[in-house]
Amino acid sequence: MNENMTTQANTDASGASPKSADTQTLTGRRSFLGWLLGIGTVTVGGLLSVPLVRFALHPLTDVTTETAWSDLGSVDELSTITAPKKVVITVNQVDGWRKVIQEKSVYVVKEGDGKLKVLTSICPHLGCSVRYDDGDKKFACPCHKGVFETDGKLVSGPPPRNLDELDSRIADGKLQVRYQSFRQLVPTKEVIA
Repeated sequence: MNENMTTQANTDASGASPKSADTQTLTGRRSFLGWLLGIGTVTVGGLLSVPLVRFALHPLTDVTTETAWSDLGSVDELSTITAPKKVVITVNQVDGWRKVIQEKSVYVVKEGDGKLKVLTSICPHLGCSVRYDDGDKKFACPCHKGVFETDGKLVSGPPPRNLDELDSRIADGKLQVRYQSFRQLVPTKEVIA
């Protein structure tokens, strides 16, 4: 009988005991704090990850800088050449996080009509540097015996195409070139950088 009275005394008007009401309130508070802590953690984690994601994706979304135009010399001076003239240029290129400064060799040649054009000194076979032979009046690749005419046309050997012509222009009386690299071992000229 004593137990009945205790049980009746511990119940309130709604029929729930005070211990279960405290437990429900405590559980509700814990649940709310858990949600609040979870949302806060996700928010802070998301905000902190934004710079990391941008850092990781920057090279994928940013385009490689276009190679600037390089001066090769005055048009008047280059118009008088009788054989291909080798010129060394400096190429600055930014790719992702790295800046590359390289010296590249190109050949300025005069066509039959007097027009100047610029050829790369890289063999389209495996990327060896070609040289102009004054005696034979031809370009020769020392690696695999590729031979090219003075205007860059393929004569013999394993290269799949002619020497690659680079974009050139005349500005302020100077011949300028924009250096590019091309894919090797393919029959057509494909820019790779």
